[in-house]
Formats: sequence, C-alpha cells, structure tokens
Amino acid sequence: MRTPLATVYGFARTLSRQELGEPAGQYARMIEEATAQVKELLEQLAIVARIESGLFDPVLGEADSLELANVALVELGEDRVRVSGEGAKVQVPVEAVRRAVVQLTRAALRHGGLDEVSLHVRGAELELGPVTRNSGQVLVGDELRELGAAAACALVRAIGGSVELAGDRLLVRLPA
Repeated sequence: MRTPLATVYGFARTLSRQELGEPAGQYARMIEEATAQVKELLEQLAIVARIESGLFDPVLGEADSLELANVALVELGEDRVRVSGEGAKVQVPVEAVRRAVVQLTRAALRHGGLDEVSLHVRGAELELGPVTRNSGQVLVGDELRELGAAAACALVRAIGGSVELAGDRLLVRLPA
C-alpha cells in the first residue's frame, strides 16, 4: 500500500506546486493532504499490529517531554493548542510518541467539540484538557471512534507508560 500511496502523493505534490487554475489547484492540495493522512493511518496501523502480535520492538531515544507537547502546538496551531509547564528527559520511540501526542490532542479537539485545548507538562507527565464527557472514552481507547487515539494509547502502554482519565483531564505518563 505504501508504494501506490507514495506515487499518488508525489504526483499530487507536483501538481499542487504548478500554477493550476482553481478549483484544480485546490483539488491537488486536497489530494496531497489526504494522502499524507492515509500514510499516517498506515503508520499507526502498523504499530498497533506489531504491538498486538508481540513483535513490537521500539528503538528508544531520548526526548524532552515539553518538546513532544510542542509538536502538537506546531501541527495543530497556536490558536488551538496551548502548551505550558516544564519538561523532563524521557526514553521513548521519539517519532511514534510525537505522532501519539498529536493524535491524542487532535482527538480531544475533534471529539470534544472544542476550539482549544491545553497540554500542561510536568516532567514525564502530559496533562491534556479539557476532556469532555463525549471524548473521554475515545481518548483512552475504550471507544473505537478514533484510530489515532487508540493507536496512541496502545503505543504509550506498550512502552511502559500510561494513559488515564482524571476528571476533565487526560494524563499521559511517559517512561523516564
């Protein structure tokens, strides 16, 4: 699946950089964005499949938990995500955890019907909120309406961390 997807993405990217009239230019950009989203979904499915089959052997690297939270701010926008607190060094599969933090944040926004969320970092713990009644079970992976959130929870738990609800907050604890 990755090879045909890479082909579609490459040509969509090429087309989106051309001076096409509208709406063709907009369509090319939409195809480029959609193929990037499908690639992300494939990555998440691959990680979950490896975890479920017992073949997950992550390559750990050192990252700062505040920097991991800041990825969500950059990806989703300063107008939608607020980041605060003080980070700590954590030992995680860095790229996968970056994606996980973004996916959990995106799911909180989407399923909570929120315009803005905050990520407060306390060492190896990230506190995401507010979490609404509608989004809580989705965020902990118990209600499978969001592949990104379910995959993020599976990943964090597989590396020895935890994901749990605490009132109107989601607590993500990463291994130090």
